[in-house]
Amino acid sequence: MITGSDCHAWRAAEHGIDTGVHHVKEVDASALATADLYVFSTPGRVGKPIRRMRRFLRSLQLPAGTKVAVVTTEMRPGTAQEDPHQRVAPIMDELLGDHGFDLVAEERVFVTGLKGPLEDGWETKVDDLVDKVVAAIGPS
Repeated sequence: MITGSDCHAWRAAEHGIDTGVHHVKEVDASALATADLYVFSTPGRVGKPIRRMRRFLRSLQLPAGTKVAVVTTEMRPGTAQEDPHQRVAPIMDELLGDHGFDLVAEERVFVTGLKGPLEDGWETKVDDLVDKVVAAIGPS
C-alpha cells in the first residue's frame, strides 16, 4: 500500500497498487497505518513547506529505513539558476532524513503564479514519480 495524495493515488491504481490518501489534518503522525511506502506532498509557502507539513514530518514515528517519496509544488525560479529562497524540497528531504527514512523518489512540480496553474507537463512528472515508486516497492 502507498499512502499519498489524490493524484498519486489514481496514477498508482493504474499499476494495480492499493492506496490511501490522507490530509495531515486527518491523521496522527505517531500512528500512521502500515504501508510499503509513504508519499508526502506539500505546496511551498514563502520558499518552505507549509507549517502543518513541517510539524507533521517532525513528529512522524515510523521505523528507520521506511521508504518515502516526496512531491512538492513550488514557484518556478525566475532565472535559469536555482532560487536560494526556494527550499521546499531540501527542507522536506532534511526532515525525512532526520528520521533515517529511505527517499526513493522525489519530484518538484512548478506553478506559474502565486495560486497556479501548474506548469505544462506536470502529469509527466507525476507519471515518472509513480514509475520510480512502483520500482521501489517491487511487485505486489
